[in-house]
Amino acid sequence: MRVFKFGGASVKDAEAVKNVVKVLKEVGHEDTLVVISAMGKTTNAMEKVVAAYFNNKSQVSSSIQEVWEYHETILSELFENKNHPVYGKVKTLFEEVKGFLAWNKSPKNAFVYDQVVGYGELVSTTIISEYLNEVGLPNIWQDVRNLIKTDNSYRDAKVNWERTQEQVSKLDTSKLYITQGFLGSDDNNFTTTLGREGSDYTGAILAYCLNADSVTIWKDVPGVLNADPRNFDETQLLDEISYREAIELAFYGASVIHPKTLQPLQRKEIPLHVKSFVNPTNDGTTVGKGVGISPKVPCFIVKKNQVLIKLSSLDFSFIVENNISEIFKLLHDHRMKVDLIQNSAISFSVCLDNKFNGLQPMLDELKRKFKVVCHEDVSLYTIRHFDDNAVKSLENGRSVLVEQRGKETVQLVVK
Repeated sequence: MRVFKFGGASVKDAEAVKNVVKVLKEVGHEDTLVVISAMGKTTNAMEKVVAAYFNNKSQVSSSIQEVWEYHETILSELFENKNHPVYGKVKTLFEEVKGFLAWNKSPKNAFVYDQVVGYGELVSTTIISEYLNEVGLPNIWQDVRNLIKTDNSYRDAKVNWERTQEQVSKLDTSKLYITQGFLGSDDNNFTTTLGREGSDYTGAILAYCLNADSVTIWKDVPGVLNADPRNFDETQLLDEISYREAIELAFYGASVIHPKTLQPLQRKEIPLHVKSFVNPTNDGTTVGKGVGISPKVPCFIVKKNQVLIKLSSLDFSFIVENNISEIFKLLHDHRMKVDLIQNSAISFSVCLDNKFNGLQPMLDELKRKFKVVCHEDVSLYTIRHFDDNAVKSLENGRSVLVEQRGKETVQLVVK
C-alpha cells in the first residue's frame, strides 16, 4: 500500500481539488491511503476562532461564519446539486464546532485549540471524499482519530505506537482511503494534534504501521530544491537525499522534511517521495537509504530575524565551564532557541531565535557578569557541501559577524 499526502495549498480551492483527482488518475489510486490537510489557510482561520473564544466571544460566530463561507464557495463549484448530502455533512461539522464552544468548560487554551482547529481537516476530507465518489473514484472516508492514538499533550501529542498499530492493522489495504493529517485522539477520545508538520508526520505514522511501499508528499514545487527559491536564485532540484542528509538539512532550518516525519520511515526503510502536483509524472525527489545527496551541490539555508550575542568577561578572565553552564541556564530559562555557538578562551558568541520575546530580560541578567554586545535582526546562512564559490556568493556585499566551518558545513552570521 502507498501513502499520499496533500497539503493545504494542493486543496485550496475547487480547481485544486479537481487537480487532486487528475493526480490520482495519472499515478493510480488503488491500494492507496490519502492524507489531506485543511484547505488553504483554514488552520489560520480556525485559530482566529479559538482566539475569539478566549478574548472576544462576540466575534466567535462571525469567525466561524467566515470559515463556512470559504468552504461553501468550494462546495458550490464542485457540487451543482445543492441537495447533495455533502452540504449536510459539512454543516453538521460546523454545528459540532459551535456546540463544543457552547458547552466547553475547560479554560485550557491548548485543549480548546485541538478540539476546534482539527475541524479544518475533517471538513476538507469530507468534501474531497464526496467529490471523489462523485467523479468515479470510490473511496472510504476514515476518521484518523480512530487510528492514531496519543497521550493528552494537546498541540504536541505523543503517539501511542502500540495502540495505533493495533487500529491501523484493521484497514483493508486494497481500498482507497481518504483521511486527515495532523490529528489523533487521546484515551478519552478527545482530539489531539501532532504539532509542527503534523500532516507529514501523519503520513509517516500510517506508513510505518501499514509497512507501506512508499510515502509521497505532493507539493507545488518539483521536489526538494538545494535552496528556497524565495530567498535564492538559480535553485536546483535534488534527485536523491539520504534520511541522514535530510535530517541534517532540517536541523539547520531547511523546510525539507521535519525529522520526526523521517524517523519512522527510516526505521523501516520506507522511501519518501516529494513530487509536484502540477507535473505528477515527473520523478521529483526521493529520500531514502543510501546515497547522501545527488547531485552533490551546495545547499543553502537562511534563518532571518536572528539575534547574535557576543559575551566576554569583564576582567578578561577565561570563560570556563561554570560560566558556560550559567549562560546555558539563562538561555533555557528565557526559552531561547540556539542555532550557533562559538567560543574562545575569553569570549562566547551565540546566534539565537528570540521566538518567545525573552531577549531583554536575559540581556539584563547577562550584563551583571559579562560585557555584552547584541546584534539584532541578523541572518544566519548555512551552506551544506560548500565550496569557495558558494561562500563568496554569500559574503558578497555583506558584513560577516561570525563564521564557523566544519568538514561539510559552513555557517555565516551576517548583518
